[in-house]
Amino acid sequence: MPLRVLSHIRKAAGQMACNSVLYDWSLSGGIPERLIVKPVDPWPGDTEKGRWLCSGAFSIDGDQLEIHGECWEPFGVSQIWLIHMHGFEWLRDLRALGGEAARRQGRDLILSWIENYRHWHKIAWAPDVTAKRLAMWISHYECFGASANEDFQDLFFESLIRQARHLARSVPGDLCGISLLQGAKGLIYAGLALEGREGWIEQGLGILDKELGRQILADGGHVSRSPAQLLEALQIILDIRTALMAGGYPLPEKIQHAIDKMGPAVRFFRYGDKGFGVFNGAQEGNRALIDSVLAQANARGKALQSLPCSGYERVAQGRSMMMIDTGKPPERPYDALAHASPLAFEFSYGKERLFVNCGVHPTSEDWNEALRASAAHNTAVIDHRNTCEIREDGHFGRKVKTIVSLREESKQSALVEASHDGYGALSGITHGRRLFLTEKGQDLRGEDSFTCSVGISKPHDIAMRFHIHPRVKVSLIQGGEEALLRMPGGTGWRFRHLSGALALEDSIYLGTGCEPRKTKQLVIYGRMEQDYALVKWALQREG
Repeated sequence: MPLRVLSHIRKAAGQMACNSVLYDWSLSGGIPERLIVKPVDPWPGDTEKGRWLCSGAFSIDGDQLEIHGECWEPFGVSQIWLIHMHGFEWLRDLRALGGEAARRQGRDLILSWIENYRHWHKIAWAPDVTAKRLAMWISHYECFGASANEDFQDLFFESLIRQARHLARSVPGDLCGISLLQGAKGLIYAGLALEGREGWIEQGLGILDKELGRQILADGGHVSRSPAQLLEALQIILDIRTALMAGGYPLPEKIQHAIDKMGPAVRFFRYGDKGFGVFNGAQEGNRALIDSVLAQANARGKALQSLPCSGYERVAQGRSMMMIDTGKPPERPYDALAHASPLAFEFSYGKERLFVNCGVHPTSEDWNEALRASAAHNTAVIDHRNTCEIREDGHFGRKVKTIVSLREESKQSALVEASHDGYGALSGITHGRRLFLTEKGQDLRGEDSFTCSVGISKPHDIAMRFHIHPRVKVSLIQGGEEALLRMPGGTGWRFRHLSGALALEDSIYLGTGCEPRKTKQLVIYGRMEQDYALVKWALQREG
């Protein structure tokens, strides 16, 4: 019997057990009267989101979900919304808003949740969601609970201990990646806050000890290869450090070592505008939050040039900066949100972005499925197929097995050369790319090569895409053979190519917020009819 089938059977059996009267009874017992440790949550909230919450609407990056009455499972919303609602991280927004109305709304929402979810529930009591909620309730207790009446206190602490007991029995279970780090954090918070529960601290630290070695790569990157997941992982680990110090608990050396590695890796992904490169499920990100995380991690010094284990190169010449994906896709199960984007690159000048990948949607699973495609990135696509097969379960099937990369650099120039075999199983073709940046960042030369190792059996269509940031204006010139790009500050760039046909087409950008922004893309179309094809292109600053 396949392992996935066995896993599904075990999961279903576990859910049936959790939903039984006996299991519900087993969560009962002594109820704590207070929290002995209340770790501080240092991350910024959003006052505008807090106002929306007081008006009955949840918000994620500009997208809003209005709730009428006590509705914790709105019909038709994505799993992203449900996790957001039941995870209670929005308590930060009520804290940021402040005032009696915000405190009362926090209490009312917590009380509503307790009354609706006294017993195990598949979504609301999922281990990673439960862990988030426990950590948020404990760290924000002073905001909403300290001045509450005894009836609220009794219900709150009864629910808290039942959830903590359930969490201790549920992790690690099927959790992996960021969800498992959240599980460890929830256990550690509960163990520190509730008297006589030191065993939960040790359980959480045991999980963390294994997962830091599994998830945090030697260069400080996250196994998912996502800048966004790296930031979230670092947040969680910083929170655990803060909580352990608040409780007077010894800090394992492995935790501080991980923080010291991850901070510089987070800095690696920032451009001149302080936002992230839009790779593998990341948007530009909340710049204030990134600043706060880096400050707590004490990440200083010169930015790294390479993340060799994560598979990224960062090239800076003059005011220009280029980031290149030179890594293989993550292994299962960490590939569930990864993008099919080998050899994709982004290019910025000063604080403005010029070439960008299309991004990711904070709440729409349908959008995210489309945005994972190779065509949503600045890379080459053969025969309109993704470089990696994205299956219905979100994981990769056929995928890149080998990527070879080389970097050469001097004070005046930088060359990054890489190749991948993502199309090898389909056609025997290897895509190679050379990116050469010189003249103080004002001259970028590119070469895309396509080599068939088994003898070409039929012609293949090739498309090299260059998605343009919405703030950049672009037009074709010289009879459609060249393009002129003008950045918001007035800086002009000329795009040229040799061989193939240049087209200007529509595109979208979801590097910020929830609203897709209309933009353009340059596409070089070609046809491979022999065992080798080469396309050269250049981007040069005008004047």
